[in-house]
Parts: sequence; structure tokens; C-alpha cells
Amino acid sequence: MAYETILLDVRDGVAHLMLNRPENANGISLALARDLMDATLEIADDPGVRAILLTGAGARFCGGGDVKEFAGHVDNLTPHLRAVLAHLHPAVEQLVRGDAPVVAAVQGSAAGAGLGLMAAADIVIAGESAKFVMAYTAIGVSPDGASSWFLPRLVGVRRALELTLTNRALSAHEALEWGLVTKVVPDDDVQAEAADLAARLAKGPTRAFAGAKRLIHESLQSTFETHLALEAELIVSGGATYDAAEGMRSFVEKRPPEFRGE
Repeated sequence: MAYETILLDVRDGVAHLMLNRPENANGISLALARDLMDATLEIADDPGVRAILLTGAGARFCGGGDVKEFAGHVDNLTPHLRAVLAHLHPAVEQLVRGDAPVVAAVQGSAAGAGLGLMAAADIVIAGESAKFVMAYTAIGVSPDGASSWFLPRLVGVRRALELTLTNRALSAHEALEWGLVTKVVPDDDVQAEAADLAARLAKGPTRAFAGAKRLIHESLQSTFETHLALEAELIVSGGATYDAAEGMRSFVEKRPPEFRGE
């Protein structure tokens, strides 16, 4: 499927999903939000996808919502924003709830909904000069794009409030210290490092990764007893997969496993 504002290429089990509006800092316009939702649904329907690499074209990962476009709809901003979110939020949900592990490569900056999009990834590789900022209240609006859901879970309520109310930019090394990103590398190495990680994950036990993602996310909302039951359900059902048998055989035989994702 052809897209106007993103690039999607699936190869060797990795869905390379790139925001492609570099002249607008990959700002999330209505067209990009629509493309992103359609692309994440396409990925979800592709059994060949075993990992996702999320990137942004050009100098910045994502500058958040396309404020210039929003300003052009200031007389009917409410329906316009509602239309954007009707596509953006399902896309974020697909990244979080989908089976494939998501690796984000962040260069330049991740702001506003771009920060939320980045936070939806399972692992984030950031360039050492990258900046992170909420930015919403600076233009008189409250957060969206799941940024206000992820931020307190990743950095804590007090720090989340500071970033949201003051809009101060967080450096890459601060973001690493606070738990917002996974790893900081030299700027020139961001894309290669993230691509290498996504390729390695694509060779892993896909169904086990899916179960692990579900468990980690649901642990924040489940009771202890409910979570233990879910753990039992998933590991028992996972025991019937090829990858579980292969993983155990390879361990006993002292050789690297050859997972199939099934």
C-alpha cells in the first residue's frame, strides 16, 4: 500500500516504519495520522512481521502535532483535532498492543505527540544530542498521543508534572537517567544501532515476545492474583509452540536456538 507521509518496507521480518515529513519535522498532520493508523494495521495483518523499527526522516524524529496545520483550522479546531486523534490514537494502540517488539530510533528531538509515539516503543535508542519536550501547554492545550499515560509510568508523577507544566527540554542523558529512553549512542550511530537491534529481535521467539509485552503492560493495572493467573495462562499456552520446544532443546544441547516465530 502506498502512503503519502510515511514509508513502510518489510524485509527480513522487520517492518521499517518511517515518518516522512522531514521538511515539517515529521509533524503529525491529519494525513500523517491517517497513514500511521493504516500502516500499523497493515503491519498487524502481516504474519511475516516479527519486529518494528520506528524512525523519522531527516534531522528530527518527530516534532509533535503539526501546529501550522492546526493554526489553519483555528476557527474549527475541535473537529480537526478530533479527526487527527481518531487516527493517531489507534496507531499508538497498535504499536503497544501488537505482538511485534517495537524499536524506536530518535535523533534531533521528540516533542509532544512525538514523545508519546516514541514512548509507545518497547526499546528506544537515542542520539546523544537528542532533546525531549512535552510542549503542549506552551501552545495552550493538554497532552495527547498517550504521552500523559506513558510519562508518569516511565519517570514518575512528580517529574511528569514538571515536564508537562514547564515544558523544559530533557537532554538525552537526562532521559536515559530518568528511564525515558533505553540507550544513548553517538548521533551517527542511532539508525544503525536501532536497525541492528530490530533485526536481532526479528529472529527471536515472536509469540513469547508478544506474551511478555502483554504481561508487562497489564501488570500496571492488574491485581497480583489476576496477574499470576495471566502469567500461568500465557506460559502454559506458549509451551505448545515450536519456539518453546526449540528454546528448551537448544538450552539442553548447548547451542544457539533457531526460532521460527511460531
